[in-house]
Amino acid sequence: MATRHERVREQLSALRTGPGPPTLAVVPLSVPGLPDVPPELAGPVAVQLAKPVRDLPHADALPGGVLYEPKWDGYRLVVVRTGGSTRVWSKQGRDLTDRFPDVAAAAVAQVPPGTVVDGEVVVWNGTRLDFGLLQRRMVTPPGRIGALVASAPASYVAFDLLALGGADLRVRRLRERRAALEELAARWAPPMQLSPVTTDPAEARQWSSDWRAAGVEGLVAKGAGTRYAPGRREWLKVKSWETTEVLAGGVIGPLERPSQLVAGRYRDGELVVVGRTSPLSPTSAAELAAVLRPAGDDHPWPERIGTGRFGGGRLSVPLTRVHPDVVVEVSADAALQAGVFRHPLRFVRVRADLHPEDVPGI
Repeated sequence: MATRHERVREQLSALRTGPGPPTLAVVPLSVPGLPDVPPELAGPVAVQLAKPVRDLPHADALPGGVLYEPKWDGYRLVVVRTGGSTRVWSKQGRDLTDRFPDVAAAAVAQVPPGTVVDGEVVVWNGTRLDFGLLQRRMVTPPGRIGALVASAPASYVAFDLLALGGADLRVRRLRERRAALEELAARWAPPMQLSPVTTDPAEARQWSSDWRAAGVEGLVAKGAGTRYAPGRREWLKVKSWETTEVLAGGVIGPLERPSQLVAGRYRDGELVVVGRTSPLSPTSAAELAAVLRPAGDDHPWPERIGTGRFGGGRLSVPLTRVHPDVVVEVSADAALQAGVFRHPLRFVRVRADLHPEDVPGI
């Protein structure tokens, strides 16, 4: 009998791309005279959104019952296959066809004209989703995209069908759109993928637990009886959280009244910033203040830190550096980039029973 980890590997292997990138030049981008799509779906396409919630909704919490799907750590991407062109569009309305020619080529080969598919584009690095490789698509010069496609091919995970045969399906119930998508995807091969779905909350929770190690961020819950609502946050997303240990490398605010913890871990012997917590409660701030010590002159971090993601951004705030010998337990989601947490951490407690060498490195 297969072990739990073997089952997880088998499930995820079906969602990764094949051994090599698709051939990009063998299929024309369009064929005149084929079905078109409704004008408002020709691109850019307004997409339905999800709002965050803490707890997974029960099976009958949404109209028509709940469909649970994995929350992929990628870019939202809408594939628009008209009779005259094939384009892929971001959630922000940007044409990303030149950034993801492998997805566009796969859509030409496997998606019929007159079709609009909603989904997520991801990049696998071994057995884990790699958001950093995905971001490289956005900054790589056009002339070098082909090399990036060859070394780190993208995979497109579809979860909704907005048009088929030129007909607008957004007025149809999700259960009907999903059935049509499953029929369409039955003929697909990587990098075109169909996102799993279940009506069983227990199975959904198992996915969230088992697939976290692969970078799946959590779950999305959708009402099976609902129509597609562009721009509205009627879907619900529940992030997968687990606790881990970091070092207290600094704080925002004074040492005796910290407002946020700046977390560190060691990479090749160097203490680097790996994230920061959301604002601390008065109780958490007091717990931290009781154990923190001012840093010595050898602390490697600067006196100011950016307010943006990863400590970057144009704006900065003073950083109070502390001696990095305090281990802190934090709650984190699955979104990592090169060992750095992409979203704010939640302070759990000080771990006085652990030493700095007990904290995992990068």
